[in-house]
Amino acid sequence: MDKQLIAGFAASPATTFIVNVIHAHEGKQDEAFAIIQDVVHYVSERKAGFLWSTLSKSTDGLTVVNIEAIQGAGNVDEFFTDPVFVEKFRKLDTVSTSEFHTYSVDDLVLPKLGQAE
Repeated sequence: MDKQLIAGFAASPATTFIVNVIHAHEGKQDEAFAIIQDVVHYVSERKAGFLWSTLSKSTDGLTVVNIEAIQGAGNVDEFFTDPVFVEKFRKLDTVSTSEFHTYSVDDLVLPKLGQAE
């Protein structure tokens, strides 16, 4: 029997999100995507604080976004103390400018359409 896995969200314990917005240099979106994909796979294979990530390319060819769930804000410091992680992450500077911010969830909105009232 095939088992279907479904991603979910739990409000408790609280999840911390990292949002990387990567502004690719002209014509470098695919390269920027490949670099952040390598970074995220590195983290997913080695860091216990990693929960999941989504990687997306904008349809206009200008940006890449990584939305990553981690166990806590302290995981960011842990990731950046890993010299291999830092080396991989810094490669983004050759093809883009980027920024990331850390977020905690203050409100979770789920669809109400189709729910019993």
